[in-house]
Amino acid sequence: MKTGIIVDDAAFMRMRLKDILDEEFRIVAQAEDGEKALSLYREYRPDFVTLDITMPRTDGIEALKKIMDSFPDARVIIVSAVGQKQIVFQALANGAKDFVVKPFDPSRVVQAVRRLFA
Repeated sequence: MKTGIIVDDAAFMRMRLKDILDEEFRIVAQAEDGEKALSLYREYRPDFVTLDITMPRTDGIEALKKIMDSFPDARVIIVSAVGQKQIVFQALANGAKDFVVKPFDPSRVVQAVRRLFA
């Protein structure tokens, strides 16, 4: 079973993503900011990460850059609110493999993660 880390500053969003992904993937850790995301990535070496863009301390773009610098093969899906199109393009340019938009369409979330391994 593929393992993942969910990174979002909102506990509700982390729980929602975990509920969506739990049937097919094993969520090994969760983080509320980009600093913790990098630390957890180093510890768990997950198969994928869902990474929110807007977070305190270290935002999703900075965390993405740090993860990709240390782990160029990382599979990261960006999570963004509607209206952050420019930031999504920036994330894709920095190594993100896909993005999902809040509010989540559960089937789109699962499809995005599955595509990482197709």
